[in-house]
Amino acid sequence: MKHIKIDSEFIKLDQLLKLADIVGSGGHAKNIIADGEVKVNGEVAHQRGKKIRSNDIIEVDGIEIKVL
Repeated sequence: MKHIKIDSEFIKLDQLLKLADIVGSGGHAKNIIADGEVKVNGEVAHQRGKKIRSNDIIEVDGIEIKVL
């Protein structure tokens, strides 16, 4: 599991995917989120602006990311 530390209350899902080097661009993030390839806390997320907070777990293509 990969850990990403944020210094604010939340980060948007598409920004987190870029920060974690899962995607190279916002457009790529938008596409994989729209295609249902991203889960947040076990549920498929369809909003690229979804607020991700500490202790959330994001899953993409077998990679798990925990936000600290």
